[in-house]
Amino acid sequence: MDIRPLTPGYAVSPQIEPSDLPAIKAAGYVMVIDNRPDGEIPPHLHTAEMRRAAEALGLTFVANPVIGGALTMENVTAQAQAMAAATGPVFAYCASGNRCSVVWALTQAGSRPADELIGVPARFGYNLEPLRGQIEALAAQRGAAG
Repeated sequence: MDIRPLTPGYAVSPQIEPSDLPAIKAAGYVMVIDNRPDGEIPPHLHTAEMRRAAEALGLTFVANPVIGGALTMENVTAQAQAMAAATGPVFAYCASGNRCSVVWALTQAGSRPADELIGVPARFGYNLEPLRGQIEALAAQRGAAG
């Protein structure tokens, strides 16, 4: 497991196993968001299995599957709502952490500068520069500077 904190309240990670959840809880995370569709992973990592393991530890579990290359505004809205409902730090995972970073950046468009939304994930090897236009358009739509 490789926890990559984008902010003090939101971290991303490549795919985790149920056995990683106790360490995630011990690190202070209270919510786990699964951004990986079941069709990409073996059965022992499917949403139902991960939810059961997370909830057994008292973690809130949210499934928001993001299909690679097919991110929707519904995914962004669902992620934003989950993050807003969290009572503490959020841990999100997908195949590499990239989709979790992308959806985070889009949820934050307008509340943080585009340079930050691109630069923070870049520290972990995620290239969000191609999304600059979309981040700035969302920021403008939300009435804030990008």
